[in-house]
Amino acid sequence: MSVNAELRAFYDSRQEDIPPHIREIMHRAGHELADSGQADRALTVADKAPGFSLPSADGRTVALAALLADGPVVLTFYRGSWCPYCNIALRSLQQNLDGITARGARLVAVSPQTPDESLSLTEKHDLAFDVLSDIGSDTARQYGLAFDLPDDLAAVYDGFGIDLQRVNAGHSRTLPLPATYVIDRDGAVRWAFVTTDYTTRAEPADILTALDALDRAPHRP
Repeated sequence: MSVNAELRAFYDSRQEDIPPHIREIMHRAGHELADSGQADRALTVADKAPGFSLPSADGRTVALAALLADGPVVLTFYRGSWCPYCNIALRSLQQNLDGITARGARLVAVSPQTPDESLSLTEKHDLAFDVLSDIGSDTARQYGLAFDLPDDLAAVYDGFGIDLQRVNAGHSRTLPLPATYVIDRDGAVRWAFVTTDYTTRAEPADILTALDALDRAPHRP
């Protein structure tokens, strides 16, 4: 099953459990974000990937420049461990990690949650790739992905018991659009997936195809 088929099945299974007025708030917020055009303004193919140095779940500092020195990077942005759609997507990436590393690439996931939250996530799902904390979403903002939740949707999340104030270290309203980039060793974006729909994610098969295309591309001095 593709990751998006799994995500759709999960979405469909949840709808009857969400009261209609809550669904209406969530749908309206999704449409407004889509209509904002932010996804079209985010970093895309041929752009230079902004550098970053972010703390990992295990206490290291991970820099994009150091990763690129060893090969291409698959960089994925997710909302947090509280998001079941993110967890499905991250587990799917873990299942395809061998294919990514076999192509000489490193997989890195970034969210605005604290390192402690990221550590819990990596342990729960046995993630064997770097999970980094972008507290305040400064890196996501450089990639054109950061946005603020509208008041009514933030209240819905509060009602669900999602304590973004805690897990995001005081930055409760700012989240990244779901996005995945394949970045070559020169720091150029060679493939991009960006969406305002948090129930949709990059397919691992497409990521692997994008990595294969790097080997076929002419060398750039």
